[in-house]
Formats: sequence, C-alpha cells, structure tokens
Amino acid sequence: MTTTTKSVLTFIKEYLLITVGIGIYVLGWSIFLVPNNLVGGGVTGIASIIQYATHGAIKMGTSYFVINLALLILALFTLGRNFGGKTVYAIILASVGLNILQSVIPAEIPQILAVDNGKLMSTLMAGIMVGVGIGITFSQGGSTGGTDIIALVVNKYRNVSPGRMILATDSVIILSSLLVPSFTPAGELMPWPEKITTVVYGFILVAVASTVLDFYLAGSKQSVQVFILSKKYAEIADAVTHDLHRGVTVLDGKGWYTKESTEVVMVMMRKTDLNLLLRYVKSIDPNAFLSVSSVTGVYGKGFDIIKTNNNRKRDKEK
Repeated sequence: MTTTTKSVLTFIKEYLLITVGIGIYVLGWSIFLVPNNLVGGGVTGIASIIQYATHGAIKMGTSYFVINLALLILALFTLGRNFGGKTVYAIILASVGLNILQSVIPAEIPQILAVDNGKLMSTLMAGIMVGVGIGITFSQGGSTGGTDIIALVVNKYRNVSPGRMILATDSVIILSSLLVPSFTPAGELMPWPEKITTVVYGFILVAVASTVLDFYLAGSKQSVQVFILSKKYAEIADAVTHDLHRGVTVLDGKGWYTKESTEVVMVMMRKTDLNLLLRYVKSIDPNAFLSVSSVTGVYGKGFDIIKTNNNRKRDKEK
C-alpha cells in the first residue's frame, strides 16, 4: 500500500469517525434534551437557551454556528489549519443537524424515549451520548466547537483534563439560564422553580458528559507496563521489536528462591495492543511468567508529550 493510499484512507477514516461522533452528539440533544427544555454547557447550551427564550424563532443550529465563528478563528491560529479544517466540518455538520433533526425526528421517538422517562433519565442518557460524541471527535483531532476549543487550547500547553476544563467553563453558562426566560414547546413560560431544577439537571449533564469524555480518551490512550520472565527472552524481545514495533528493555535479575540469574523483558505499550503481545509470548514460550500493570502516564516517543512553557516557546519560534 502506497503512502498516498494510506493518507487517503486515514483522511476518510478520520472524517467518517467525526461524522459518527457529531451524529451521536446531535442526537443526544435532539432526542433527550430539547424536548425536555433542558440546558447544558458550551455553545450548544447557549444556543439552547436562545432557542427556548425566542420560542424557537432562532434555531439552535443558527446561533451555534454564529457563536462558534469567533472561537474557530482562535483555534485556527492556536491549533493549526488541520484542526481548523476538521472543526469547520464538525461545526457545520452539528449546526445543520441541530436545525434539521428537531423537525425530522418523529415526535413519538423523543416522547417515548425522553419525555415519558423523565428529565433525570433523559439527562443521563444525553450525558453519555454527548460525552461519547465529543470523545470520538476529539480522538480524530476535531472538536464540536465552543468550550471544546478552549479545552483543547489549554490541553495543548498544559496537562489539564479536557473534561475538567469543560466542566469549569460550562458551569457559568448553565447558571446564566436562570437570567433568561424559557418557553416550552407548547408556548408556556417555564416557572421559576422548574428553572432551578433545570439548572441542577444541567450540572448533572455536564458532569456525566465530562466523566464519559475522560473515560473515553483515557481508554484510547491508556498504557500498560509488562514484565516478562522467560528463558527465551531474546526471541520475545526480538518479536516485540520487529513485529509489534515497540521498544524493549532487558533488565538483569536474579531469582531469590533459585539463586539463579535471569533476564527480565520490560515493555511499555498501549493497552489496546496487550492481547497481541500476550499471543506472541504464548506462541514463543507457553511457560513464560508475565506481570501486567496499568500506568498513570507514559511520556516520550510513541506516547504522550510533556506539555510545558518551553513547548509554547518552541511553537512560537517555528
């Protein structure tokens, strides 16, 4: 397979996954949140407040797109054109989806899935869908815009959880819904006590979404440390290096019970590649002894990058 073909396939895969992520994100809002007049964080939360306040005269997708333009300019200068291109696509797709899906989805679906099941269940379901949708989009280098862009800008220079950043910035947006009148789809003005409970549901939504987002991103990047004790350590080390393309460190050890010297193969790798490693080791030495442990963070070539002020200075010099 040529380099050009790989690049095209990677391009298609990334944009396809971004489309799936945005689809999940928009469905969470259109099915579970909007029918219940629930609010959330980010630009989408602001757009929902505007739609409720104008009794649907200004659709969510319209204000969502307009507000994101300023933040998109920030992302283009800070995160690069590749990020900007993917985010422009995600924002346009989400804007169209937020405007169209509310009228396209049959009323029976949100009624049965959301309204009949209550606001708490709708909030939890939407939180899961929003978190997964943003996570898929993030993992492909895109963003749903709004506070996601702010989170990625900060995450580029600091080891700050994107979910935690979104949680902090979105709290202000949710509280602001108390200051704006809100009309239900039936045209009734939402009473003050119900607005207070809506704010509570909004915080639950953001908490669930940010937690799911962090779990999703951590799951896709989680690493493990593997120690392998085997008399065929050289064969195992060669297989890991040449077939799995992972770095290997061979440590000198000594079995204290047998008082015999032994070599220990240490490998740092993504958790998603662990099963493949285990199959390789078993095929070489079924009697090998292994120890597998999760690690909090792995930094260096092939893994995460330590983000410091020096990184920012280097980026400016380029």
